[in-house]
Amino acid sequence: MAGGRINDDDVKAVRDAVPIDAVVSEYLQLRSAGGGNLKGLCPFHDEKSPSFQVSPSKGLFHCFGCQEGGDTIAFVMKIDHLSFSETVERLAAKAGITLRYEEGGYNPGHQRGERIRLIEAHKAAAQFYAEQLDGAEAEIGRKFLAERGFDQAAAQHFGVGYSPAGWDHLTRHLRGKGFSDKELLVSGLAQESRRNPIDRFRGRLMWPIRDVGGDVVGFGARKLRDDDNGPKYLNTPETPIYKKSQVLYGIDLAKKDIAKSSRAVVVEGYTDVMACHLAGVTTAIATCGTAFGGDHIKILRRLLMDNGSARVIFTFDGDAAGQKAALRAFEDDQKFAAETYIAIAPDGMDPCELRLAKGDDAVADLVEPRTPLFEFALRQIVNRYDLETPAGRAAALDEAAPIVARIKNIASQHEVAVQLAGMLGILDTQFVVKRVAQFARWARDRGGRGPAPATQARPPAAAPAPHAPAAPSGPALNLRSPAHRTERELLKLALQYPALVSPAFDAYGADEFTAPPYAAVRQTIADAGGAEQGISNAAEYLARVRDAAPDDRVRALVTELAVEVIHGRTVDETYAGDQLVQVRLRAVDRRIRDVTGSLTRLGTHADPDHLAAVQNELWVLQQYAQSLRNNGADAL
Repeated sequence: MAGGRINDDDVKAVRDAVPIDAVVSEYLQLRSAGGGNLKGLCPFHDEKSPSFQVSPSKGLFHCFGCQEGGDTIAFVMKIDHLSFSETVERLAAKAGITLRYEEGGYNPGHQRGERIRLIEAHKAAAQFYAEQLDGAEAEIGRKFLAERGFDQAAAQHFGVGYSPAGWDHLTRHLRGKGFSDKELLVSGLAQESRRNPIDRFRGRLMWPIRDVGGDVVGFGARKLRDDDNGPKYLNTPETPIYKKSQVLYGIDLAKKDIAKSSRAVVVEGYTDVMACHLAGVTTAIATCGTAFGGDHIKILRRLLMDNGSARVIFTFDGDAAGQKAALRAFEDDQKFAAETYIAIAPDGMDPCELRLAKGDDAVADLVEPRTPLFEFALRQIVNRYDLETPAGRAAALDEAAPIVARIKNIASQHEVAVQLAGMLGILDTQFVVKRVAQFARWARDRGGRGPAPATQARPPAAAPAPHAPAAPSGPALNLRSPAHRTERELLKLALQYPALVSPAFDAYGADEFTAPPYAAVRQTIADAGGAEQGISNAAEYLARVRDAAPDDRVRALVTELAVEVIHGRTVDETYAGDQLVQVRLRAVDRRIRDVTGSLTRLGTHADPDHLAAVQNELWVLQQYAQSLRNNGADAL
């Protein structure tokens, strides 16, 4: 952790210099949400339709599903699990801002957070390995690449490098750059030996593995020599910045085209990713030494926006291992809204081999969607049974029917059930259709709870998430209430368009807001200096309001209201005046009812002076209410 507190002016400079939409777009696809806002699938909880909104003009984000929200710094802290100082340092480095530290001097070698240091170590290691690829010792690595159709330009594009065969070349190089032995061991770049740490990767071809933000977090190392007794591929071990189930090789290069085309191609290895990209298939990515699973799906879903037109194409070797990998991928198929396909070259070649043998066009043609993943899975199941016997056909149906029942589209489900009947040779297609429908009904009735029977499909993706985020605490807001709706609109205007409601809004008391959460937000705006402060500098005003919030619940509601779309067709002085009048008029009407009740309780025997004062108050309130009804905002 940083030894000194970062200067407040520098923190503000970082917030202003790094646009929130640019940062968020590194992790998920954003589309217009109207009113200058953007929307996407929330990276902090699973959802099927986008409820995550970003307001570039205000520098804020808010998810209306899980209630996460805040500014650029809060987003990076949450998504990358960084401390405040680590986040500011990371964003400052991107913006080219030199930070000043209070309470003592600044020593870059000792005051950086752990993640920042590990990222820097990997960046330095990647540069070191890339430089080594030009040396005499790396001839064997260059030959390996050339034999697979990759020249020097391809190696540079993907950052491919070479790790020298000695014991501690990288370790000594990084020590010279100020990294400690502990940092090298924690990063996975070095490993313990009897005396001092030694290089983990030696005499291998090196692929840097980057996260979705573009930072190098690990390496994949390919064996080149026969006397290397290690595995064919050796990857970085699990570290604080590298989790193999949460990284996809090539995602940094592919993410923009994946989002743009709503299509992703999943291949099996580093050279397959390279071959695809060089053949024009720039949406190719690969897992890193592990099966494609749920965490990988989360990354892709955010980039694809997971709409019905999205496509995910899996390419697997045609051998038994490749088929097994395809079936594993199908197990997670229902976590996508995207359509999933499988592509296997007729001769079983992978994309790298195919490019060598038949050229770029063959690779591009391979990954055109042809066979739906569910159809491939069905054929794999059906082929295991003897369909010449009634028992074989029945057993195949009981294993295959749950898979058909999991198809999202009901019309497609019926059509595929008919196809399954043809595969099995069952002439009574309606029997198969009914059997599939029965499995689908069981899955719906089970609602995702409890284990599925052995022959039954897994719960559909629509089942409730077992770890859904808890609802925010505090009094419930009744948005069917006209009063609550108007109060919400007025607070949104005060936060988003303070000039339209000033100076009238600042004269409103918190007691004019009937919903306690809204009253708390109104008081928070007052504590921050009032809405009129936002006319000159909107971003600074919102930051002050959020800082003035008494707790996280109110702060989250401030953020939510600051990014939520305003419902008026035209957001202008007329619309703002209507909201001001309605909130004030309801408050006056409530006070009239209270005073009328007081008069009734006083009766005719009350003190004359007191009675006259109450009657006068009632008359004034009634006149004011009438003026509001007749003159609108001019009466405020």
